[in-house]
Amino acid sequence: MNNTITVFEHQSLKIDDLKLRKALEIFRSDKKDFPYYSLIHNGVKFNSYVGVIQVGKTIIEILPKADKNNDENKWRNILIGMLRTVYDFDVKAPTQSSLKIKPNSILELYFEVFVKEVEYLLHTGLSKQYIKIENNLNSLKGKILFSKHIQKNLIHKKKFFVNYTTYDKEHILHKLLYKTLKLLQKINTNPALQSKICALLLNFPEMPDIKVTENTFNKITYSRKTEAYRNAINIAKLLLLNYHPDIRGGSNSVLAIMFDMNKLWEEFVYKSLRKHLGNKGYEVKEQVSKLFWESRKIKPDIVIKKDNEYWILDTKWKILDDNAKDINDNDLKQMFVYSLYFDAPKVALVYPTGRSYKNDSIKGGFEKIPNETNNRACDLIFIEVNKDIKVWQEKIASEIFSIFITNETNSQ
Repeated sequence: MNNTITVFEHQSLKIDDLKLRKALEIFRSDKKDFPYYSLIHNGVKFNSYVGVIQVGKTIIEILPKADKNNDENKWRNILIGMLRTVYDFDVKAPTQSSLKIKPNSILELYFEVFVKEVEYLLHTGLSKQYIKIENNLNSLKGKILFSKHIQKNLIHKKKFFVNYTTYDKEHILHKLLYKTLKLLQKINTNPALQSKICALLLNFPEMPDIKVTENTFNKITYSRKTEAYRNAINIAKLLLLNYHPDIRGGSNSVLAIMFDMNKLWEEFVYKSLRKHLGNKGYEVKEQVSKLFWESRKIKPDIVIKKDNEYWILDTKWKILDDNAKDINDNDLKQMFVYSLYFDAPKVALVYPTGRSYKNDSIKGGFEKIPNETNNRACDLIFIEVNKDIKVWQEKIASEIFSIFITNETNSQ
């Protein structure tokens, strides 16, 4: 039986289970610049990363939170919705609506999407690829590799060491999917998913085990026939590269799938704006850089452009208890630099807020630069979190759009 512990970002967790605590301590000590949590007396304190850490059968779920509400189901569903939006979980057959995300683990978002993707691939037929093989055979096939032939067959005169090509299903994509299915069979704790995983393993052709690194995935190229594999391979990458078996010979393996909440918020705002402003004639880009000193660059989170005018946004996943009084001076200075280098009279910082905070957006302006005729505005935009992801995305776009349009009207 699995044990699920749910906490929120920046919270501390006291751990009485000595094996669990030791595994988390070792996992922390084995990584440089470890971002997920820090060690405290008899426990850990989580940082601004959210997601899940599974140690053996224990699942620690770390949820985001932008207000004083401790409703776990609300924040779990919000996080799942954000992840689906940002990482484009475009599930194929039967449809995304068939996914039944259970209320006790975000891991199942990935496990179930992966299972659905592999079911789809099996249903439509696994692809074959041309594979180059070197082998010592009893009959001549393909091209003889003379140096290896002489080395291997001085005694075995009737053999041929050859290089040949075969059209087969035993290629890297299927090896990765099979390895991931075997991993899920080992670490999944949901009985309904387990039966599906076992059924897939019965129907999926058995593949040899392979050693997997980041470079394994970097070498993959997709063709028209294999494009359908992309979603499943992306999830396989996430699971295989973040699984740490038997830490230092112990009995507890660790799977950590964690997301920087600041980056997730930035990507969520960006995709929301692209979706709702793109059809209004606005060009929305992220991480647009400009040189500002020697080879160093400035890079705002989001740049919105129409004609020759820029709007600059920086997203901050943090709660300001007292609106403008709590804003970081360095954030304002950074926005001023963006305004100058992009010649953008309209810049803004975008924060989430909860119903319990009731933040109102603030229109603020920088002091006018000598000899400059135009004022430069830096607004604080507070967008209330909504558990309906589609409504929330619409709200993000409409509030940001209305702020800039108002600024534009006032400046004319």
